[in-house]
This record gives sequence, structure tokens and C-alpha cells, in this order.
Amino acid sequence: MRALVVDDEPLARERMRALLAEIGDVDVVGEAGNGRDALDAVAQLGPDVLLLDIRMPVMDGIEAARHLGELESPPALIFCTAYGDHALAAFDANAVDYLLKPVRSDRLRAALAKARRWSGEEARGVERALGADRARTHLCARVRGSLVLVPVAEVAYLLAEDKYVVVHHARGEVLIEEPLKALEEEFDDRFVRIHRNCLVARAKLTGLTRTPDGRLYANVEGVTASLEVSRRNLPALRKLIRTL
Repeated sequence: MRALVVDDEPLARERMRALLAEIGDVDVVGEAGNGRDALDAVAQLGPDVLLLDIRMPVMDGIEAARHLGELESPPALIFCTAYGDHALAAFDANAVDYLLKPVRSDRLRAALAKARRWSGEEARGVERALGADRARTHLCARVRGSLVLVPVAEVAYLLAEDKYVVVHHARGEVLIEEPLKALEEEFDDRFVRIHRNCLVARAKLTGLTRTPDGRLYANVEGVTASLEVSRRNLPALRKLIRTL
């Protein structure tokens, strides 16, 4: 079994490596110090199992698990945490094993045995269970079988097109298969609706422009595209702009 050890504490990663060496039959193919780096490592190294800390900088283990559920063949997940009240019931209900720190060798053996029976559908169950009550720090797109992560803070606007949403961000654009309405609800403090098919980042909204024919367009920092404002959304948008 190929394992990736993910923890922001170097000593914790070292201890986990030592425990895995004692157990044997596990090849540690790499380490990562946060969930964002873990996702990159999964793409590069193709581990069978992640030993995943929960509280980490940049991206925590819960969000990393949600993004891993987007893969066609996600690795098994074993959460490691020092906090016994951290949504462990949800993990257990969705076939995610978890270890309380300091990790005991016998519990690690049992978790690895469970990981060998892991399936991709179980991972997607984790994604569904963990996605209901917290906003992500990144949006995730699948591009040619790999995950492309876009920091939400870099997104200028979201535009619905057919069954996709186009994420326009500082470095380009990607397509995601998520309803615009769901994104609006998850990120209601970051984005404002200007049209039935468009959400704009509040932090990048700079004003409105009226054309000679009476149409109104949102001015968005770094965006040259014309983003029309609907009459229905205009009152709330004007109120927001007055606070900028």
C-alpha cells in the first residue's frame, strides 16, 4: 500500500512514518504540510491512502477530502486529529476511519485494513457529508482527469453557461459542474448576484456604468468583459455599492 502522510507538524509526520515502518507492507511515497499541497501530491504520486490531519493552514483536511471526492479513483482517507469532537460521527458514518493523536499502532493497523477495502463511491459519500455546512477556500475543476484548484479569493466572477459554471479568476478560467445557486448560498459573503446567470466578487466590484441605451453594467476590477446587471438585481447592487 502506497501512503501519503499529511500534517502541518514535521514531528507528527516523522512519528507517523515511524509507526508505518513498524507495521510494514506500507510504502510512504511522500509528505505534505497542508491540504492544498496534499492534492498536488496525490496527482503526482498516486497514493492508495492518505493519513490526513484536519487542522492545517492554507487548506484543512476536511476541504481536501471534499476535493478528493471529485477524482474518478480517489485514495482512501484516514483522518488523524487531536480533537475528538471534530465531526467524527460524520466521518464514521461514511466509512472514513479516524485516529486520535497520539496515534496508537494497533488503531493504525485497523485503519489501514479498513483502507484496503475503500472504494471511490465511499469517498464521494464523504464529499457529500462534509460539504453541507462550511464554505471552501478553493473551487475545484476536473481537467483531463486531474484536479485544478482555484482560490476563491482570486475569483472575479462566476458565469452560468448551460450545465456548467465558468470560473473567471486571476489566471484564466475553468469550468465546474456546480449550480450557480448553490455557489451563491455557499459564498454569500463573497459574491453578489448581478444577473440570473452571474455572480460577482464583492471585493472586486468597483461601480456601475450606464450605456446610452439605458443598460447597466458592473465594473469589476481586472475584468474587461461586459457584465450586465438585471433590473431585478439592481436595487440590492446599488445598496451594496454605496457601502464600498
